[in-house]
Order: sequence, then structure tokens, then C-alpha cells
Amino acid sequence: MSTKLLMIEDDRRLAGMVSDYLGEHGFAVAHCEDGERGLLALRDGAFEAVLLDVMLPGADGFEICRRIRAESDVPIVMLTARGEETDRVVGLEIGADDYLPKPFSLRELLARLRAVLRRGRSGGGGSLRAPLRFGDLEIDPEARVARVAGAACDLTGHQFDLLLILAERAGRAVSRDTLMELLRGDAHSAFDRSIDVHISRIRAAIEADPKKPSRILTVRGTGYLFTRSGDEAADGRSPDEGAG
Repeated sequence: MSTKLLMIEDDRRLAGMVSDYLGEHGFAVAHCEDGERGLLALRDGAFEAVLLDVMLPGADGFEICRRIRAESDVPIVMLTARGEETDRVVGLEIGADDYLPKPFSLRELLARLRAVLRRGRSGGGGSLRAPLRFGDLEIDPEARVARVAGAACDLTGHQFDLLLILAERAGRAVSRDTLMELLRGDAHSAFDRSIDVHISRIRAAIEADPKKPSRILTVRGTGYLFTRSGDEAADGRSPDEGAG
């Protein structure tokens, strides 16, 4: 059965190329040329992922992303000719799961889509995974939700996966390269700032004081460490540099 994908993109030629290519790899692509029509299509159809262009007529892709996130956790991959880091950071901060600058290879787009879909489906099938508990923080792999003192945290699917990866390795530093590989299925630069952006959002959701984190620490020259308790932060074994 085909995977239903919504593409919101005003470039008809590009949309046609993407639709043809993805159609050969198990996707059924519906195309809308502006954000408002895309929102209507998303509400009417059971889509498993969204490809969203930033430079749209009318409301831009950032605004459409915000509006999608207000009512759905469907995976979103943003596409844009604006590849600057600041644009990528904005896209990730408002809830996009991945960000692909134009021009891009169709093979990489396919790999990114499969990765976000794999993350979104990771809660199903197989034996049940028990929730992880760290004080008042509970991370439920089956429900794919994190709670602090019983209140659900506002995290995207990408951010939940990142939190779960770190929590499952509590007490061990995990490098940015390893995190990128586990999240996307292929290695990315250790200096990819998207990891730091997501960590910042996770800290805002789970930390008592995000500016002085005690659960997720930055390890100088390595990556991040999820603490089993506050001990690691207290004794300085994992100094936080304020990244993210």
C-alpha cells in the first residue's frame, strides 16, 4: 500500500519530478500550490507526511508549518531555496522534523522522508517498551509522549526521538555524529546546529531552568549527556557550555 504524502510547493515542475520519483518508491503524492489549499487538503486527507516549501505565495511555509503544528503532529520536511542556517533554525524551532535546502537530490529527499516516517512509526509493533522515569520526568516510548509531573511536554516527533535516545543512554555522553546517525540513518557533520536547536527546545520542555539544565548536559568537545539524577550536574563531570 502506498504512503500518502502531501506536497505543498508552488513550483509545478519540481512537484512533478518529486511526485514521479517518489511514486516509483511507494508514495502517493498529492500536490497543492499554496499553503491555504494545502491546509484544507491536510484536514480532509489522512496523510503520513508533508513536504512543505518555504517560499509560497500568500502565507509562507513558516506560517503554514506553525498552523499545521497547532493541530497535527504529522511529520514535516521543509524545502527551501534559502539554505541559510538561520532559516533552518527557524524551521526546526516551529516544529519541522527536517529541513532540505534546494537544490536537493531526489535520493536524499527519499532518504529523509523514510527517516522521519521510520521515527514516527517506531512506537508500533514488537514487545511493549516500559516508560522511563527520572524523578518527575516520564518518557513513554509506546505513547510517544514525555511528561513532567504528569503534564505532557510539547515536543515534535523528532525532539521526542532525540530525548528518548539520550534517556536510553542515561549516564553516557553521546556525540552529535552518533545522534545524527541514529536520528536520520546516515552520518552528518558534528557541527550540524539542528541538534543544538532541538536540544534547546527539549530543555525548555523538561528542565526546571532551561538556562541551567540539570537533565541534559552539554559535554565539551563531545555532545550531550542525559543524567540519571542531578549528580552529574552537581559534581561537574559534564560541564554545560550553554550550546542549544
